[in-house]
Amino acid sequence: MCLAIPARITAIDPTGETARIALGGVTRDCSLALIDDAAVGDYVLVHVGYALNRIGEEEAQETLALMREAGVPVDAAHEDAA
Repeated sequence: MCLAIPARITAIDPTGETARIALGGVTRDCSLALIDDAAVGDYVLVHVGYALNRIGEEEAQETLALMREAGVPVDAAHEDAA
């Protein structure tokens, strides 16, 4: 089974190939090779360093809430970036 984590894009490099994402107080770079037209502020599902697709903020929030209920350690850092 694979797990993709919702994260918010906080920056995109000038080439548009990678994005800086934030979740739970942690920031990482991820590839945008699999999605088109990503923008700062978008939520994306991230798996092994790749943004798989964009999702709406409401869906991201619901998914993160379910993950918290299941005991996955995520915090409200994504909300701070709003």
